[in-house]
Amino acid sequence: MDRHCCSLVNYLFLFCAFWVAAFCDQDGFLSLTCGGSTNYTDASNISWIPDSSFISLGNTSTIDYVEGTPSSTVPVRFFPDSQGRKCYRLPVKNVSSLILVRAQFVYKNYDGANKPPSFSVSLGTATLSNIDLSRKDPWTEEYVWPVNKDILSFCLLSIQDKGSPVISSLEVRPLPQGAYTTGMEDFPNTSLKKSHRINCGYTNGSLRYPSDPYDRIWDSDENFSPFHVSTGFKVQLSFNRTGVINESLPASVLQTARVLARRNLLAYNLPLNTLGDYYIILYFAGILPVFPSFDVLINGDIVQSNYTVKTSEVSALYVTRKGIHSLNVTLKSTSFYPQLNAIEVYEILDVPLEASSTTVSALQVIQQSTGLDLGWQDDPCSPTSWDHIECEANVVTTLELANMNLRSISPTFGDLLDLKSLDLHNTSLTGEIENLDSLQHLEKLNLSFNQLTSFGSGLESLISLRILDLQNNSLQGAVPDSLGELVDLHLLNLENNKLQGTLPESLNRESLEIRSLGNMCLSFSTMTCSDVSSNPSIETPQVTIFAKKQHTGYSHLAIILGVTCGALLVAILFISLSVFLYSTRRKKTEVAYSTRTAIDMRSWNVAKIFTYKEIKVATSNFKEVIGRGSFGSVYLGKLPQGKLVAVKVRFDKTQLGADSFINEVHLLSQIRHQNLVSLEGFCCESKQQILVYEYLPGGSLIDHLYGVNSRKVSLSWVRRLKIAVDAAKGLDYLHNGSEPRIIHRDVKCSNILLDVEMNAKVCDFGLSKQVTQADASHVTTVVKGTAGYLDPEYYSSQQLTEKSDVYSFGVVLLELICGREPLRHSGTPDSFNLVLWAKPYLQAGAFEIVDESIKGSFDVESMRKAALVAIKSVERDASQRPSIAQVLAELKEAYSLQLSYLASRDM
Repeated sequence: MDRHCCSLVNYLFLFCAFWVAAFCDQDGFLSLTCGGSTNYTDASNISWIPDSSFISLGNTSTIDYVEGTPSSTVPVRFFPDSQGRKCYRLPVKNVSSLILVRAQFVYKNYDGANKPPSFSVSLGTATLSNIDLSRKDPWTEEYVWPVNKDILSFCLLSIQDKGSPVISSLEVRPLPQGAYTTGMEDFPNTSLKKSHRINCGYTNGSLRYPSDPYDRIWDSDENFSPFHVSTGFKVQLSFNRTGVINESLPASVLQTARVLARRNLLAYNLPLNTLGDYYIILYFAGILPVFPSFDVLINGDIVQSNYTVKTSEVSALYVTRKGIHSLNVTLKSTSFYPQLNAIEVYEILDVPLEASSTTVSALQVIQQSTGLDLGWQDDPCSPTSWDHIECEANVVTTLELANMNLRSISPTFGDLLDLKSLDLHNTSLTGEIENLDSLQHLEKLNLSFNQLTSFGSGLESLISLRILDLQNNSLQGAVPDSLGELVDLHLLNLENNKLQGTLPESLNRESLEIRSLGNMCLSFSTMTCSDVSSNPSIETPQVTIFAKKQHTGYSHLAIILGVTCGALLVAILFISLSVFLYSTRRKKTEVAYSTRTAIDMRSWNVAKIFTYKEIKVATSNFKEVIGRGSFGSVYLGKLPQGKLVAVKVRFDKTQLGADSFINEVHLLSQIRHQNLVSLEGFCCESKQQILVYEYLPGGSLIDHLYGVNSRKVSLSWVRRLKIAVDAAKGLDYLHNGSEPRIIHRDVKCSNILLDVEMNAKVCDFGLSKQVTQADASHVTTVVKGTAGYLDPEYYSSQQLTEKSDVYSFGVVLLELICGREPLRHSGTPDSFNLVLWAKPYLQAGAFEIVDESIKGSFDVESMRKAALVAIKSVERDASQRPSIAQVLAELKEAYSLQLSYLASRDM
């Protein structure tokens, strides 16, 4: 929320120059008649051109309909049902950093089928709207889009069995610099979709260009529901544009207002199409000879008290609301009459991150090498994946180019570093396998049905490989020993090649299936292939059946074999019976244990006990990895009610005993605090130990500080302090609010997670330790933690205390101040360790080491207080460190000082 205001009079002298520059020119306007064939100028003096120069797809038709003039015709472009994107390529170079894109979709039974289509619309990487012309025809959408490229793709995406996408017009308009950004700091990587734009107090239709030089369409408010006690009010002003707020509203909008006449409440009830996040702007102009003052409420919550509109001033309130499905704007009078000049409401939509430029460049080179037009344009992953490609978020993980004429594996394939699956079967590959050794994440490689002759030398580098399919090639010689280094490999298909000799013993393991039929001879035994090696002309060996010899009596060998077999049979029966009895007993024990555990857990306040099947469904069979650690992997999950969760699956080697795991769940179930990541439930079956936590979409603090996973966002000093305060509150609860007390033991930036509002929560208690005795000063335990954050006293003494967490948190504070990691191996040796490097500077009050991105924006006293508590927290002697409660108190003061500083700057 924010307020901006300035004098109207100050801008009068700009009138003439502005009128010439803005009103008599359409610089940056692009108006396309979709399916049209001629240029024309409309009643608003806007020039329109055909769309054929901007798209090469689709068919054209005409409709005997134009809104308001039924006898006219309007052209349309439609796209018969097909997969993939149907995209306009819109030039936006040197237009503006922010544009308005408006599209109209008309069906009106142009094809005589009486089947209005449904389809999706995207801009850039974002799918922004679902158009259903059976609900409304025509249908208009407007978007506010940040420009960061020379060409913008506007695409129509068909939906299976929902008809052909159709469009009638497409417009691009530049918007004022800096517009529609105030109050949006918590919504990076987003665009806006228009819900409402209302010219309050105006009831004579819509206003647009040339009244608004940016050609925004301002609807009258007669179709909305302000209380009937209010009236429209209009004042003729002697200027045509104020220029006093970033959105640069036209005078024709500002000079009208809805003004309360008799009661003390002026309210607008505005319908919203979907549940979502919304950006609301309320505009006020001092067109009355009084100073009205009123409270502003959004959905019943006061967002501004005693808001005053001053004569000859224009101001605006910027408000964001998350997760709403209806909107009520109310002005409650405190003196004189509330007034409102204009309202804009936009739905806030996420814009997916683009794939890396390296990936896009590599794929384009590969497309050229195929000699085919694969339709690969713009981003390979968003809004939908290219043909032959699959993605996880903005990362290309699968490439399938089967049956294309590649002839060789070019070095460009090695740039696709995130690939998990590569299918190049039947692509005319010859020679050796090459240029794939950089694909460290590759799990499945299919090079079958080619003419490859050699394994090459890089396959052993594919450390994640699980499936290697080389069947039906011309591979010769022996299988290389290096394949045995692929420890995760569980299928090796070598069928129908020209291989021979002994297979490497390192491949002789139960977890690996080897298919080798159709070769000269492949075996783990040197004896099996000895004859073949000496006679290369022998083909693939056949199974030999030996004929039985007839005997009139038992031979000694038969007797021995009979006795041996009998003994073995008795032994097998005995072992089988023992196993059966043990298994029965164990099952009864496990059932009793499970029953007892389930009863115990009802009192633990665990949200849910999940079955392994439920976990697999929630994670789409463990599809999307969002984190990895020494304990195992964390997967994104979605519960049946739609709630997102983080699912932590332990590696076998990190699993605890059953009782230990249940005790850990018991501990975590008792931890409930707004600044600690909460446990949603767990699973303990099928030899799995799985913890289900709430999901925080904002990522971790380390992401934002250092750009891990392309999340880097410039964090202001006030936001850093807020994060530090939140994290300290969580640790204070562990140390002082829980029973028993808990020492986290692994406090670091990656264990501080952020929600969508950038509130911080501490996570990962995998190494935590309980202090069961109330008067205990420490716990003696094996040293665990993360290098750079580890308390040196704990390291040397193995005595763990709450002060060990304080030391680690002090390192986090230094990171927030200096913007660098705890350990690094560049620069001079005395700067390798953050604590040793930063302490002398901060003790001397020398703030030149403060992160460059926050210099000049912090209150010196706020920084001094935070720096002082940080260096006290990392004292080598634990007794000299403050408690976490003392740290929290100091950080709250630093945060308050920074807020006061910012408020004074804005006055």
